[in-house]
Amino acid sequence: MNVFLKVVIYISTIIGGTAAALAAPTVYIPLGSGNQVVAVDAATDRIINSYPGVDNPHGLVATPDGEYIVAGSMLENPPAPGAPKDAPNSKLFLVHPAHGHVMLTIPVSGWTHHQAITPDGRYVISTHPGRGGISVVDMQSNQVIKTIETGPAPNYTAITRDGKRAYVTNSGNGTVSEIDLLTWRVTRPLEGGPAPEHVVLSADEKILYTLNPRAGTVSAVSAATGKISQTYKIGANLHGLDLGDDGRTLFISSVTENKLVALDTSTGAQRVLALSPAPYHLNTIHGVGKVYVSSRSAPMVWVVDQNTLKLIGTIKLPAGEGHQMAIVK
Repeated sequence: MNVFLKVVIYISTIIGGTAAALAAPTVYIPLGSGNQVVAVDAATDRIINSYPGVDNPHGLVATPDGEYIVAGSMLENPPAPGAPKDAPNSKLFLVHPAHGHVMLTIPVSGWTHHQAITPDGRYVISTHPGRGGISVVDMQSNQVIKTIETGPAPNYTAITRDGKRAYVTNSGNGTVSEIDLLTWRVTRPLEGGPAPEHVVLSADEKILYTLNPRAGTVSAVSAATGKISQTYKIGANLHGLDLGDDGRTLFISSVTENKLVALDTSTGAQRVLALSPAPYHLNTIHGVGKVYVSSRSAPMVWVVDQNTLKLIGTIKLPAGEGHQMAIVK
């Protein structure tokens, strides 16, 4: 091989590697009443694909390699006469983005609110508020292998980076259930604040931040003691919650007060961006410095700069409303 060709190959490899390293994430957004999921390129904030045939999707996760997305449905069928109370009456939808359609459905008992996936992509956890617990789907068999009672009205799940523990908020009794993912057993209850819903772990995973929508607060819960160490007053009818790229800033949406709040957990300082109408679910898009915030009452997503807290764009959705987003890097 001549020297010129070697140089060309070397440069192409470097450029290709750099481009791959700088590639922006893909954000998958379930559209609820729009009965579909859309894919957004986080570099351009444009919809690049859509996947129909998903019944009222709300919770959503993606496998780490991006091969599959799994959407939970808020629809459930009425029980058949004489059927046991835990009989499957709802579905999870397994979508293969490369193929562009729903590959199969997985029966579950009770409608699904939110979902989480283990870091290895093996297990999907869905919360079922009407059933008082979670289901666990093995992605190798595409079947529910376990159901676990956690408490009344379970809402959201956070999983540790090592995949050993999960934390499930129970909005019906103000607790968080810690689950050992090796034994699939609840190991202890933690305090969650009044009616906890969304939850996110701190960067060092020593604190759980739980959202208390009706109280208008965020609770900081010690993972070690299970006790609330601090409470932040944010505003009325809170909904979205996520941690910023800096590992210090929490982003919180208030549906009623039409605002996005950036809370510095190290100082308690708050910055506010007015968004209307009804800011709802949100996700920080790591690597591009953005926050995506959906609207509860309009088919749109706001794009906000994490550092400046300024609105830098909007994404018009084809229908419905954006719910729990999944990000594939």
